[in-house]
Amino acid sequence: MNPIEQLMMWGLGTNYPTLAYAIWTLLKILVIVVPITLCVAFLTLWERKVIGWMQVRIGPNRVGYGWLQPFADVFKLLFKEIIIPTGANKALFYIAPLLAIGPALAAWAVVPFADNKMLSDINAGLLYILALTSIGVYGVILAGWASNSKYAFLGALRSAAQIVSYEIAMGFALVGVLMAAGSLNLSAIVNAQAGGLHQWYFIPLLPLFLVYFISGVAETNRHPFDVAEGESEIVAGFHVEYSGVTFAVFFLAEYANMILIALLTSLMFLGGWLSPFPITNELSLFGMKPLADGFIWLAIKVFVVLFFFLWIRASFPRYRYDQIMRLGWKIFIPVTLVFILFLAVIMQTPWGAAFH
Repeated sequence: MNPIEQLMMWGLGTNYPTLAYAIWTLLKILVIVVPITLCVAFLTLWERKVIGWMQVRIGPNRVGYGWLQPFADVFKLLFKEIIIPTGANKALFYIAPLLAIGPALAAWAVVPFADNKMLSDINAGLLYILALTSIGVYGVILAGWASNSKYAFLGALRSAAQIVSYEIAMGFALVGVLMAAGSLNLSAIVNAQAGGLHQWYFIPLLPLFLVYFISGVAETNRHPFDVAEGESEIVAGFHVEYSGVTFAVFFLAEYANMILIALLTSLMFLGGWLSPFPITNELSLFGMKPLADGFIWLAIKVFVVLFFFLWIRASFPRYRYDQIMRLGWKIFIPVTLVFILFLAVIMQTPWGAAFH
């Protein structure tokens, strides 16, 4: 009996299981979605401050000493007019942002934040995430096509080709993790890395780890792979005709996907919520174990991976489009295929234990 059923039993004298289950699930969804939205808001602030620091600038420091800048941006976008271009397909124009943000948020349903702490624990969690995140490209394609603009359409074509190309490399990289862990369940994959830092998959699967992370940067259209939004060439890419809330939704989807990629990188290759040193599970402070396996370690790893997203943006120039496609098709996909074949062979030998 969940807390909502208990509350209904206490207040109404009877419980409505179906209604109680729906309310309880909705509350759990809000507990996940609201923090993600806040994290996206402050990720934009952190990005501007970090890049400012790297480029010897100050960054946002006016609205609430910079801390309220994300909220100022949100209110500005909320009150801006949504302008629809002449000749645009109005229905698809509004559906496109929803198709971008929907999968980005729905994927969090199976993400574990600690042992037995997730919205839904399904055996094929990894497959669910791969399926849902691949739908996001439809929002990009529809945005470009429905805008009735050549610049937006060019941006959509570029972005769709890029996303599909790097999704293949990301999928192959995760096949290696699946082979090593022997499960599609995200919690099982994390638990398979138990035992300390030397058991985490980023060591034996280093090529797949690098391919997955770099492909994640490309998948989210982040610099230096952001030619789909190349300001110097096609103004702003597929969302050039969007303004106000509709633009904000695309913005939210991009940063939510960034956090999701960082979280999946931590779960698949960096031990998830597991401590790098098992001895910290025994350390006690005032009757508590602050450094034991748990959400704090996952948050630290996500923070570090996101920092690399920002560091890359501040450090590298934008690539040419042909360079980006060549990297995906001629380097990443062959590397992952060869490594998966190598992994399949070596796992049948006595050395295979190193990958389990």
